[in-house]
Amino acid sequence: MTTNVYPSENYLHEFLRIFFANRRLIAKVFLAFALVTLLVAFFGPKNYDVTAEVIVLSKKLTQADASTGVLSQESTKFIPPSLADMETESNVLRSSSLLREVARSLHERGEFPLVEGWLSRFVTGPARQAIMPPLNAWILDPVRDALGLEREPKADNTVEKLALEAADALTVETLPGSNVISLVYRDPDPERARVFVHALLERYLARRAELQSSELPVAFYNEKRNQYRQRLSELEDSRLALLRGVTATEPSVEIASTLEMARQEQRLLNELNDRRLEQASWLAYLREHLAKARRTGSQQAFSFPYSFTDTASGVAYEDREIRQLGENLAQLSIRYGNEAATFRDDSKRMQQLQEQIDRARGQFIAVVENRIGERARAAAVVDRLIAQKEERIRSMRERIDTLQAVLPAVRQLDTEIDSLHGAFTAYTQRFEERRSGQAFDEQEMSNTRVLSWPVVPDSPAFPKPLHVLLIGLLSGALLSIATGYLREFFDHSFKHPHQVREKLGLPVLMTIDEQVVKEVVKARPPVILPR
Repeated sequence: MTTNVYPSENYLHEFLRIFFANRRLIAKVFLAFALVTLLVAFFGPKNYDVTAEVIVLSKKLTQADASTGVLSQESTKFIPPSLADMETESNVLRSSSLLREVARSLHERGEFPLVEGWLSRFVTGPARQAIMPPLNAWILDPVRDALGLEREPKADNTVEKLALEAADALTVETLPGSNVISLVYRDPDPERARVFVHALLERYLARRAELQSSELPVAFYNEKRNQYRQRLSELEDSRLALLRGVTATEPSVEIASTLEMARQEQRLLNELNDRRLEQASWLAYLREHLAKARRTGSQQAFSFPYSFTDTASGVAYEDREIRQLGENLAQLSIRYGNEAATFRDDSKRMQQLQEQIDRARGQFIAVVENRIGERARAAAVVDRLIAQKEERIRSMRERIDTLQAVLPAVRQLDTEIDSLHGAFTAYTQRFEERRSGQAFDEQEMSNTRVLSWPVVPDSPAFPKPLHVLLIGLLSGALLSIATGYLREFFDHSFKHPHQVREKLGLPVLMTIDEQVVKEVVKARPPVILPR
């Protein structure tokens, strides 16, 4: 029984074996790639990046619409830019029509020459006119079609070539998270690139100004101004007639003041009603006790249960006459009671006291009757005041109802008048500006500004020697190792003893490693041993 023993897999050993087995090829490939990297880093073609930035501000709504001729009441409105606005501005900057226009104008001035291709540089003069058309038609164009590349334009269409070259070299993109558009133009000639980007920005601003412009003739503004003036006159006459009908100037202000007056009158009316109710109760009370006082005998003790005290502003005012008469009557009654215990009723002294009590009682009752009459007249005055207040409040409410009926119409007229005033003012201003020859600053109407104009860079954007060397050496190392592995992959010779058993099915008796003898061993003379 035979058991095949295979060596255990050691990837590091296998890697080192392949690396050292193909070290010469790997070294050659790495050195060749390093040489190419050095050439590209220090002697390769240089390209410069000319940059510029455009900022998109909040959109300013124009006051006039050239199609309808309608002016808004408000002077200015601003809307922040959206992603769609940023994409639109980027598309305008990279549009083919704008690039063609800039390339044509620069080429006509000789500031943007055409840079020929690498093949066209070697073929010049009459030979170029004879060789390049069939070369493009038979070889280059089919190759471009097979690779999916665009064909070159006609040789005589220089503007198209310049536009295609600018489209390939120009990069327009929005900076993430901002309202700034970045323009990057890569070209071997930095001054040529700067001229093109500068002209592109100038033409872009001019086109934006043309899009934002709303130029209208002077006669249009004059006609609109006269129309609004006539309409304003009609509305003012209607408002004046409406206010004359209700004899008012400012209905809203008058309604507010009338309501305040009505509230004050209602408060006073409530106080008068409370006062009238109080006076009616006191009058009934006084008349009742006055009747009782009249029925009371002269010999009985007399006391009227009311002092006729008035209270005003928290201060009590007492009726002195009533007080004196009441005190005198009370003293006489007390004296009469004291004398009755000593003298007889028919005595002269008692009769005199009785007469004094009757006179004092009559005076007191007469004064009380006068005070009750005064209170009754005061109550009548309060009744008349209540009726007057009620009539005044009713007239105020009728006035408020009348003003409230016409207030919506007045407000509507005021709104129309204010709107027409704004439009009339705007058209008058435009008319005066057009008539005086003042031009609009279209740049102020646009919502785009150039944040930074292009300048010639100090150093090329490509190649960067340090970056190219690092990336080139790293790529060369990986490529050379990959080349060694490819060679090992396509090399089918036996490298391990187990491959013989696996492929041929034969036993391996012995393996002989290749050895290189670096030192020559000197032959020694034979040694003869004695017998």
